Amino acid sequence: MNHTYAGDFAPFSFRFFQSVERFYVEEIPLAPATGRGEYLLLKLRKQDLSTSRLLNILSAATGASEREIGYAGLKDKAATTIQYFTLPIRYEKGLKNLKTERVELLQKQRTRHPLKTGALLGNRFRIFLDRIDEKEAARLLDEARKMEEFGLPNYFGYQRFGEDGLAWEQGRAIAHSGKRLKGSRERLLVAAWQSRLFNQWLSRRVAASRLIRERSIRDASHKLQWPLELVEALKKQPQFFKLFGGDLLRDRKTQKLFSCKDPLASSRPFKEKRVTVTGLLPGAKVWRARQDARHLEAPYDDEELTALPGDRRDAWIWPGDVGGEYDKKRRGLWLEFTLPPGAYATTLLEELAQHPLAPEPSHSRKRKG
Repeated sequence: MNHTYAGDFAPFSFRFFQSVERFYVEEIPLAPATGRGEYLLLKLRKQDLSTSRLLNILSAATGASEREIGYAGLKDKAATTIQYFTLPIRYEKGLKNLKTERVELLQKQRTRHPLKTGALLGNRFRIFLDRIDEKEAARLLDEARKMEEFGLPNYFGYQRFGEDGLAWEQGRAIAHSGKRLKGSRERLLVAAWQSRLFNQWLSRRVAASRLIRERSIRDASHKLQWPLELVEALKKQPQFFKLFGGDLLRDRKTQKLFSCKDPLASSRPFKEKRVTVTGLLPGAKVWRARQDARHLEAPYDDEELTALPGDRRDAWIWPGDVGGEYDKKRRGLWLEFTLPPGAYATTLLEELAQHPLAPEPSHSRKRKG
């Protein structure tokens, strides 16, 4: 699906495709290894392997079941990634069987606890973009650095929806079948449906914020079919992404959720990056927005979806450590940045291009993982 983009700049033209030579990502651990404990923390570099395939390989090499292997997040196959895993110390001897050119054990340390999904500070990316001249690359870097203060919408990337982009259709059918989910594949398909609904909701919220930024109060009110008083109040908020009464906000330090009672008052900590707004991933046992925010959320809810737990996903994020260097010989830019856990690097690239980035085939993709 096409998203609404937040950037107030001329879009950039560049070529992007993922490969092990052009796309690097490294996890930023939440905490260092303790040096003691009954688990091993493994730092692995993998190339042209999905995380699920690497779990298969680790399990076969060590004898640990896949359920005993902890990891913080899934990583793309068509990339060079540095990722952390844990497994019980009793499987250490089996690591000598880890013999594949596409996996390298960089470090192992003892630690007290297994890794759990989401237990990351974030991910550090280094991505090559070509077919862009040096002047445009400098402008792109400037706009990317502005995102450190301005932020960007936290859309799910195209990778979430399968090769044809339609995994959500199967997920919707499974979610509405009333049957118990069978295996990880069905869970991933239903998760794609959750993600589709989130992206649609977020696109609507970004579109409304753009109208309020670009139009007069009267024009925006007419276009949105919202009361003048509401649009006038929203216009007073200094940040781009507008907050509504009943939005569920997240304290970025404590990670606790709370309801937005005064949107104008909440806009200050939002602009200061102390809180962010969250969007709904429909499912069982999830908090839903209230008041005005609920009216905007409800069309993208699915109360029949109870086969998976629901969640609240940060709708607005801020990249960090943005930098880059221009390669004159290859006429391209190495772009570097960090993102919080669960955010997609391709979403930031699409914000810069202001259009969907259809993945182009690379030679490394054709090899089986």
